[in-house]
Amino acid sequence: MMIPQDTSVEAEQKQIQLLREKSPAERFMLAARLSQDVIQAAKRAIARVHPEFTPRQVEHLFIELHYGRELADAVRKYDGASDVER
Repeated sequence: MMIPQDTSVEAEQKQIQLLREKSPAERFMLAARLSQDVIQAAKRAIARVHPEFTPRQVEHLFIELHYGRELADAVRKYDGASDVER
């Protein structure tokens, strides 16, 4: 396992110990929460770069960037969207 450069060995070992003490449900909830935080940060970044976009256009571009144009186009079609950001 790679040690982050900004984390001491002792701190990393403590983090691992704390994670191992959590139940599977707690670890799942932590992973889900962290994933949601990253998704929201990515969407905020898209909105900052494209302030002219509606919230739905931000969603469409997020899907395109992370899951591919084919899926994004399918979602746009499903939404009845006429916006094609790219």
